Amino acid sequence: MEPNWDFIFHRRHPHYFRNLECWQRSAAAYAGGEAYLRQALIRHVSEVELEFAERLRRAYYFNYPRKLARLITQFVLSVEPTREGADPALVEDFSRSGLRAGEVMRQFSTLLNVFGGAAVEIEMPFFEGEVDCERRNREKLRPAAKVHSPLEIPDWGFGADGELDWIIFEEHVRVAPGPWKPAVELLRRKLYTRNECFVLEREAGTGIVRQRLHAVHRLGAVPAFYLTEPDGYGLNSGHYFEDVVRISDAILNNESESQMNIVKQMFGLLVISEGFARGARSAGGSRSGGATEKFSHVLARSAAIWESPEERGISRYISPSGADTSRIREENDALKRELFDTVGMALVTPCREAQTAESKAWDYHQVKQFLACRADMLEQAELRCWKLMAKFDPSIRVPSVLYNREFAVADLKSSIESLLELREFSGGTAYRREVEKSALFLLEKIRKIDPLRRRAILEEIEREEKEADHA
Repeated sequence: MEPNWDFIFHRRHPHYFRNLECWQRSAAAYAGGEAYLRQALIRHVSEVELEFAERLRRAYYFNYPRKLARLITQFVLSVEPTREGADPALVEDFSRSGLRAGEVMRQFSTLLNVFGGAAVEIEMPFFEGEVDCERRNREKLRPAAKVHSPLEIPDWGFGADGELDWIIFEEHVRVAPGPWKPAVELLRRKLYTRNECFVLEREAGTGIVRQRLHAVHRLGAVPAFYLTEPDGYGLNSGHYFEDVVRISDAILNNESESQMNIVKQMFGLLVISEGFARGARSAGGSRSGGATEKFSHVLARSAAIWESPEERGISRYISPSGADTSRIREENDALKRELFDTVGMALVTPCREAQTAESKAWDYHQVKQFLACRADMLEQAELRCWKLMAKFDPSIRVPSVLYNREFAVADLKSSIESLLELREFSGGTAYRREVEKSALFLLEKIRKIDPLRRRAILEEIEREEKEADHA
């Protein structure tokens, strides 16, 4: 019996349904640009269409969501992980499209920051016949890692052993067979089970579903994994990035208001007397031919407003004061601090001089712990990638992967001074070697050291330690 492939295109996991709108908003905020300005900028009730259109054209977007997502990744991956025993060819081309292992994990980390979850698919190209070393290198017949956002994972299921039993990946594909044939837009879904892989495609215009590929991998495991932050969705809660986007939207709208206030200060708002308006109306109505010319008025922030002669009687321009603009900027500065504090990356306080040494140390410890937890997730994820690759190709050795968990978020100058003071203390050989290793770590914060050179330095330190032990 032919399977109902169309049913695969309608599957949606409840978790996917609950978070779809939030994920789409987070993705749009990260992307930024004019499309997001039109989505996030709020029109006021008293704002006419022309006025809002002007404010929209003038608006600009400080992309704090992207800055924060990338900042966390840059901190965590500031030191290249060690991969002892890894295949150099795989490290240099982890995706079979030119992305190195570190670059693939950078993508994975940023997706975790934006969505609170991400998946990695380990795919193997389909081939027939015998494979020797030359053909393997020429056709790149080796497993590769591909990162997916939650928006590309519509459904999945777990088995009784707690491991993935099956998973579906979705992507939009444009097939262009050549310059003389029209391109075709397809929606592709890839279904992985523990022993098989199905690739299905649905044409955008006709909706026809076809099975493009069926392959048997016989791994006994789904060649993919889906990780979510354990203290987010793992506790049946949402992801903090939704709050980041909301605070960023508040900054965007406040900044737009501040910008328009500056424009109003330069050009002002016209106020005319009611008597002038009535005179203009009567003049229009007494024109020849009996035609009545309309004299319209609109109540809006940028349109002329009426004023009775008793109130003022003098036409003039008014504008908001500069104090209003400064208050908006102060509010935005406070929101920016709260924004970084929301994700645990508040390294700078408004009154740094007034901070005690204890409070500074606690702030640094908070950031270091946050980054260490993220490094632990990335380390586990990359190790799972290597293990799945080894299932496809037993000749691939699973390396010893180690991510850095020491982050110099405190002042570098004070750290070096403290390290120099430690060298003055009397201690054994092992103590001095630990000080030297710490000095190497701080040196990397000043200038990036080649991984091979770094390993040579560490080996030299360890060799001196062994020689001292034997002496």
